[in-house]
Amino acid sequence: PLERVPVPLEGGGNLAIAADGDPVAYVFKTTSDPYVGRISLLRVFSGTVHADDHLETSSGERVRVHNLFFMQGKEHKDASELVTGDIAAVAKLENLRGGETIHAPGAKVTIARVDMPKPVMSVVVSPQSAQDEEKLSTALARIAEEDPTLQVERRSETKETVLSGLGDTHLDVTIARLSRKFGVKVDTSIPKVPYRETIGARAEAEGKHKKQSGGRGQFGVAFVRFEPLSRGAGYEFVNAIKGGAIPRQYIPAVDKGVREGLERGILAGYPVTDVKATVYDGKYHSVDSDELSFRMAGILAVKAAARDLRPTLLEPIVRADIRVPEEYMGDVIGDLNAKRGRVLGMDSEGHFRIVTAQVPLAEMQRYAIDLRSMTGGRGSFEMTFDHYEEVPRQEAQKIIASAQMEEA
Repeated sequence: PLERVPVPLEGGGNLAIAADGDPVAYVFKTTSDPYVGRISLLRVFSGTVHADDHLETSSGERVRVHNLFFMQGKEHKDASELVTGDIAAVAKLENLRGGETIHAPGAKVTIARVDMPKPVMSVVVSPQSAQDEEKLSTALARIAEEDPTLQVERRSETKETVLSGLGDTHLDVTIARLSRKFGVKVDTSIPKVPYRETIGARAEAEGKHKKQSGGRGQFGVAFVRFEPLSRGAGYEFVNAIKGGAIPRQYIPAVDKGVREGLERGILAGYPVTDVKATVYDGKYHSVDSDELSFRMAGILAVKAAARDLRPTLLEPIVRADIRVPEEYMGDVIGDLNAKRGRVLGMDSEGHFRIVTAQVPLAEMQRYAIDLRSMTGGRGSFEMTFDHYEEVPRQEAQKIIASAQMEEA
C-alpha cells in the first residue's frame, strides 16, 4: 500500500497520505505528443484530483487540470478523476516541469525532488544543415526537459553546443530521437577542452593606437602593468592614473581592451586568467582620442607585453569518484596513472571499492566507454570540475602546436 512508502517533503518530514485529504500529486516526467501536445505524467500521493480542478504548483502558479487520462501503450483513456495511488497524465499544462508538486491552493506542500544521476559523457552536436540551427535548439530544449538526466550547454569559449548524458548509448538514443521525432540530423564530435592561459612574470608595456586618414584621426596611449595573481583569482583591473594622463571617461575603454586582448590568448588562443592589470600612465589628444582608440590601446598593451609575461597553459582538472568491483581495482588504478591522474583516496562499500582521483578533463572525455570496457559494465563514476593547473611541458607543446595548425 502507498501508506507504507514514505514520501519525503522539501525541508524535512514526510507527506501525510490520506485518500480523503487534500489532493497532492508529483509530476515525474514531461513529454510531448504530436496530436495532444505537452503531456505531464504524475502520481497522486494524497486525496483525489478531479478533471477541471483548479490546483497550485510548488512554484506558486495556478493551473487547471482539464484533460486527465491514463496511458496504456499508445491509447489514452480519459479519466474524470484520479485517486490516491493513481499514475496518470494531464495534457496542455505548458509551464509544468518534471519534479514539481501540484496541490490544493494554499496547501504549501512540496514533495522532495528525486536526485538524478549526473551526466558522465558529452558530445558536440551540430546540425547537418545550417537551416536546422534554430530547429536543433528547440529540439534540444524539449528533449532535455523530457529527460532530466540530459544536459544541454552552449559553451561561449569554444562556440560549441554540448549534449551531456549518462553514457554513449544514452547519447546515441537521444541523437536518434532528434532525427526521428524532430526531423533534425546532427553531426557529433568530442568537445574541445576549455584550456586557459596564465602568466608567470610581471611586465609593463605601452599600447599605442594612432590612425590618421585625412579628417579626424584616432589616438590613444595606455601604459599597463601586468602581474600574476593566485590560481583561481580571475582578472583584476586597477586605475592608477594620476594628473589626468588619460581622461576618466576613457578608463573603462582601456579595461575593456585589456580584457579583450587577454580573451584572445597569448600562447594558443585560450583566455588568459589570474592576471592583475594596472593602467598607470597614458596620453590622449583633445580631438582625436575616443573610446575606440583607448580600447585598441588596451588590446595592443597585451600584445606588447606578451613575450615578457612567461605565459603558461592551464588545463581543467576534474574530481572523479569511481565505483568498481574489487577485482578490477588494479586495472582502474593503472589506467588512472596512464591518464596522468592522482589517486586521492580509496574506500570500501561491500564488495565494491570507491576510488577518488583528480584527473585532467582531456583524459576523461571517453571514460564512460573505457570504464565499461575495463569492468564489463560493472563500474560507475561521477565527475565534477575541481580546479585548473599547469599542463606538463610536453603535453602543452602538443596542444599549442595543434591550436596553431587549426588557426592556420
